[in-house]
Amino acid sequence: MAARFIVEADGGSRGNPGPAGYGAVVRDGDTGQIIAEAAEFIGHATNNVAEYKGLIAGLKTARELDPDASVDVRMDSKLVVEQMSGRWKIKHPDMQPLAAEARAVFPRGRVEYTWIPRERNKDADRLANEAMDAGKAGRQWEPRACAPAPEEPPLETAAPKAGWAAPADLGTPTTFVLLRHGETPLTPEKRFSGSGGSDPELSDKGRWQAERAAEALAARGSVQAVVASPMRRTRQTAETVAARLGLEVRYEDGLREVDFGAWEGLTFAEVRERHPEDLTAWLGSAKAKPTGGGESFTTLTHRAGVARDKILARYAGKTVLVVSHVSPIKTLVRLALGAPPDSMYRMELSAASICAVQYYADGNASLRLLNDTSHLR
Repeated sequence: MAARFIVEADGGSRGNPGPAGYGAVVRDGDTGQIIAEAAEFIGHATNNVAEYKGLIAGLKTARELDPDASVDVRMDSKLVVEQMSGRWKIKHPDMQPLAAEARAVFPRGRVEYTWIPRERNKDADRLANEAMDAGKAGRQWEPRACAPAPEEPPLETAAPKAGWAAPADLGTPTTFVLLRHGETPLTPEKRFSGSGGSDPELSDKGRWQAERAAEALAARGSVQAVVASPMRRTRQTAETVAARLGLEVRYEDGLREVDFGAWEGLTFAEVRERHPEDLTAWLGSAKAKPTGGGESFTTLTHRAGVARDKILARYAGKTVLVVSHVSPIKTLVRLALGAPPDSMYRMELSAASICAVQYYADGNASLRLLNDTSHLR
């Protein structure tokens, strides 16, 4: 059955026009729980442009969760609601292409628009302001570990975080068992191997590692679903484990590795020799891209966060094996910890290693395991 979502969106401009940003949340249509967030600083723009961009981002986020869903859009912008409902004409040339883009996200008839007062759109408004604050600080907004956590009470009466609370306090968590793929011929040579390169298959050792991981996970007996990056090495690893568990593999493009651009197939030393300035910038900023049009870690954070939220929505309360790559797994771990982007350079993830993260209903996440390779000994 197709999902039903509520999208709340907003946008703002400090100066109108001025520094602008948008925010959007996607809620479960039955429970009202936030299952995904989106926000972005968009530079110099008007309030109306930012509001439309927030709407588009919310609709696209909902589509990524379920392309067959029906959506109830709720906004405090009377202009956007009336124009998108077809009751007001769109005369401004800046609004016309944005409205057309919004209409194209879902087929006609699957989206309804409702005006709500500003006080009922606080989450989207908060995200828009977070995006503008991030832009003022010279960075982009980044998603949190999951849905926004409630404010903490004073320290002396603070409730325990998910890692300390008994499972019964927060209900059954959704568990991600994060498995990095087995070795390829490029792995022992420590060469950049992303989604823009040769898409290598597993080596003989990599296939052996996948078999060992399958044995270990079968022995645990808790995995209820398998989701994987569509790249060859992750497909081969996931299919080996899934066959042992008697499960089907579902593929999620958001779990693929970063595109390393012109660095694909090179060692770190070779990149440092050929592209020293680009490498320094990349190591110093999550927004920097590898040479030749590669992908930044900021972009990865967004798509990995969307992939995470899609899996959480589909498999709530279950244990899911997520087969992916170094960078996406580190990103999911980093987001679970609320750690800064440069923390990714302080994690070691071996081929066919296992991590585990649990996500709770209150929006908290708990890292349970990191870089376990005991099944390979």
